[in-house]
Amino acid sequence: MDWMFELRGKLTKRQSLVLGLIGVTLFFAVWILLTYGENPILRRQILPGPFSVFASYQDLLADNDLVVNTAKSIGLNLSGYMLALLITLPLGFVIGLFPLFRGLFQRYMEAIRFVPLTATLGLFIVWFGIGVSMKSMFMAFGIFIFLLPVVVQRIDEVKSVYLKTVYTLGATNWQTIRTVYIPSVMSRLWDDIRIMTAISWTYIVFIEANGSEGGIGDLLMRGAKRRGRFDKVFALLILIILIGVFQDKIFAYMDRKLFPHKYQAKGKYDHNSTDDKNTIWSKIVDYCWLALTWISLGLYVVFALDEFFGVLGNINFLTYLFADTVWVIHFIFLSMLSYKIYGLINSQKTKANGAIST
Repeated sequence: MDWMFELRGKLTKRQSLVLGLIGVTLFFAVWILLTYGENPILRRQILPGPFSVFASYQDLLADNDLVVNTAKSIGLNLSGYMLALLITLPLGFVIGLFPLFRGLFQRYMEAIRFVPLTATLGLFIVWFGIGVSMKSMFMAFGIFIFLLPVVVQRIDEVKSVYLKTVYTLGATNWQTIRTVYIPSVMSRLWDDIRIMTAISWTYIVFIEANGSEGGIGDLLMRGAKRRGRFDKVFALLILIILIGVFQDKIFAYMDRKLFPHKYQAKGKYDHNSTDDKNTIWSKIVDYCWLALTWISLGLYVVFALDEFFGVLGNINFLTYLFADTVWVIHFIFLSMLSYKIYGLINSQKTKANGAIST
């Protein structure tokens, strides 16, 4: 039993699973204990019981358009992220790589981190009006001010041994950027982007309370909290946690696919390895993710064709769910399709080259 209290000790998969289940059981047991009975330890106005919280999802679905509002929040989250990355990555690389731009903008870049984000809401309303576009830009700005210095920091952390190697091979500046800086920076930056996912949901709740476009934040601030339905408040908070955890799992899966060298170096992940990670459970998880990816792409193709050509009778399912942020759904799924097609073409070329060489 010493492993339970070993400093920075490692857990096996089975130990982690068992302890996780025990932790969840203890959590719900304490929750039930605190809220059970006619005179609970904590009043239901302070902490509603778990059964009433889960039962409130039926009311949220029937009375508050939970599915549509959730889709709007997810769309707003993704649109803010996409706008932030499209601005931050090129600007961060320019500032981090070239002394001219670093000298011009680094001081402003470091100072902008101290801007209180909530105080800028009035400016964004004046600049962009009250609507989804303003909220997307506000989200993008909130991510931008924290992510831009991180991009520059990741560029500074690129090991000099890699740079000396490509310089010895006679690489040009662009070749150095493409083969060293971009892979190294993006593989490290991906973890920072994952962390920002949690922070971005804080912005979501704040910004959706302004305006009447709906979303989970609007339900929290207007529909649930002001009417005293704290069971709905807790239900929506749990929903946000579940969405965040699922997003994090997607980021982790994409990290393994886009940057497999990180896990090869750590011995954590490699499709071609024979280590203990290549177990039946790992294969099942990989298969489920692969199936989910292709099912999602297939559904997207069907709904996208309906958006543009009315193959399902002009249902416009994507626009109905995501409204003004539907563009980011198109962008993400078209990028996924392009990546899959690129991978298939490369695999066919590899097979063809192998056949020729033999």
